[in-house]
Amino acid sequence: MQDIKQKSAFILIGIILLAVLGGFFIYPGNPVSEKLPWNLGLDLVGGSALVYEIDLSNIDSAEHQEAVAGLKEVIERRINMFGVAEPKVATAQKGDSYQLLVELAGVDVEDAAKQIGETPVLEFHEVGLDEKVTPTINEETGEPMAETSLGFKPTELSGRYLNRAAIGFDNLTNNPIVLLEFNEKGGEIFAELTQRNVGKPIAVFLDGELLTSPVVQQPILNGQAQITGNFTPDEARQLVERFNAGALSAPIKLINQRRVSASAAQDSLNQIIFAGLIGTAVVLLFMILYYRSLGIYASIALIIYSVFTLALFKLVPNFTMTLAGIAGFVLSIGMAVDANILIFERTKEELREGHSREEAVNEGFKRAWPSIRDSNITTIITSIILYAFTASFVKGFALTLGMGVLVSMFSAIYVTRTILRAFTKHTS
Repeated sequence: MQDIKQKSAFILIGIILLAVLGGFFIYPGNPVSEKLPWNLGLDLVGGSALVYEIDLSNIDSAEHQEAVAGLKEVIERRINMFGVAEPKVATAQKGDSYQLLVELAGVDVEDAAKQIGETPVLEFHEVGLDEKVTPTINEETGEPMAETSLGFKPTELSGRYLNRAAIGFDNLTNNPIVLLEFNEKGGEIFAELTQRNVGKPIAVFLDGELLTSPVVQQPILNGQAQITGNFTPDEARQLVERFNAGALSAPIKLINQRRVSASAAQDSLNQIIFAGLIGTAVVLLFMILYYRSLGIYASIALIIYSVFTLALFKLVPNFTMTLAGIAGFVLSIGMAVDANILIFERTKEELREGHSREEAVNEGFKRAWPSIRDSNITTIITSIILYAFTASFVKGFALTLGMGVLVSMFSAIYVTRTILRAFTKHTS
């Protein structure tokens, strides 16, 4: 028995040390925390929310999902070019129509709309010679003159079939070149286009403006092309940016925009933190007054749980804390206490039946576990469903609630039991 108590004491010391380190990690304003700063949503630091309507009228219904997914990827890439921290881009379906939802923390709404911009249309045209009659009169014959000029014939190939553009360098000259990569269908169209235009230019237009007109040297059958020329690095980079900007699978139109000021966001953050602290303090006070020493142990476990959960939020890649996320975390605190209450009530029942404290504690954990497991699993399943089939702030709520419940099972069962073993006599 004594060995178990000593082992539990050492484990508890390790857990407390980790909790102290976690406290420095999550509390802003110290060197440990600044190593990995919090990513806060626009409702906590201010910013812009934009809603775009996606025009899929010229795309076959069977390709809608693919087009929307490609559009989302390109918009994310376009936003990243401007250095926006942790942008959130999501899509939502309403009946037969689709919308694109963009949240940019710390960016003014006018700047955000300008950064995303209207949809540039990227088009590939074949180049030929057109003869047309002009009012110009031949002075010698007095007949109307036929003037020959370049003509551009639109093709099926457009920006919706372009996966990406990137900068490369020629192996021989080390000059900058532009690399294009088309998707599978785009590669097939491009192969046919290059096969019938060997030795001829293909004109690329962006919003009706001629972007470039490289000459086809040979058929390109693998969907990967390169544009060579006397580019400077800046010219090549600008050309790549314009290609990527036009690589949208469908046009979009801004239909709604919302701005959250930094001061309003800070007020909301202060209010929800204050409410969370008051709620947690009330829960701790109730546990201590009602369960006495057991309540003190549960309170210690709850504080450790809170630190571990917040540290986990910071460690999750691309996790952004929002008001809804904080609400989910606060709710998970209640779930963590609920597990301790079930354990303690079962323990009290065993004590009333005349069992020793050691037996009562063991039976309390053993018999409460099925109820704790089942209730937490149903909450986790609900969180997964909410995260998978909703968008925006509901996802943040579902993610923090689900992760919080997982950590609460650890704190309620392992941490609380370790504390009881370390401080209660004759437990096993």
